[in-house]
Amino acid sequence: MIRKNILITGASSGLGKGMAIEFAKQGCNLALCARRLENLELLKKELLEINPNILVFIKPLDVTIPEDVFTIFHAFKSDFENHNQTLDRVIVNAGMGKGAPLGKGYAKQNMQTAVTNFCGALSQMEAAMEIFRTQNHGHLVVISSMSAFRGYPRAMSVYAATKAAVKSLAEGVRIDVLNKPIKVSTIFPGYIQSEITDAIAKPPPFMISLDKGSKLLVKAINKEKANAYVPFYPWYFFKLLMPFMSLKMLRKF
Repeated sequence: MIRKNILITGASSGLGKGMAIEFAKQGCNLALCARRLENLELLKKELLEINPNILVFIKPLDVTIPEDVFTIFHAFKSDFENHNQTLDRVIVNAGMGKGAPLGKGYAKQNMQTAVTNFCGALSQMEAAMEIFRTQNHGHLVVISSMSAFRGYPRAMSVYAATKAAVKSLAEGVRIDVLNKPIKVSTIFPGYIQSEITDAIAKPPPFMISLDKGSKLLVKAINKEKANAYVPFYPWYFFKLLMPFMSLKMLRKF
């Protein structure tokens, strides 16, 4: 099934913006939301310059406010219906990477990351699945991380825990809709250049550009597999090795 009408959260920058650009090149209609409306307005202009034949809807959204998530998702659904279209795919992408080792006085920042990355994702998945169950079709895409497979030290501790949580949540939803015309995909990006990776003091290994990463993400999403590792090399092989890594190895990694 061709998924032409796509909702992306956290679309004002980074991976969300990169994916929006790639989908626009493919002729997809887009519903984009994020906290920074001014960035979305600039992105809409850019997307319509890339492809003036697509529809682009934008709305501000803080995913940590559950009632707003439901309101905005249903508003986007109505936007598509007004053009005789249905919402085909929702990409749960909004997130943040604030964090510090526990007990170091950064409890507020760690909690912000936990609430945004997990509770916010839960609200998005609830709202998306409500729409998909009603129309009996759709593709739910959850952006997790390669950090979901083991615990991570220092500033990554809470971030990795939230990505493990959404990985598990997405799998649970996938089980619920087995044999139904609703697909659920979990995407595990490695290090792709973004605002989150820019905040890391030491450049992480195997980093790829946002442009390349966005192309690979969209390619993986369009395949609609249950799980995808982006880029496949070397991260799929790291996934196989991670269960056998000692805590000392993880600390260095």
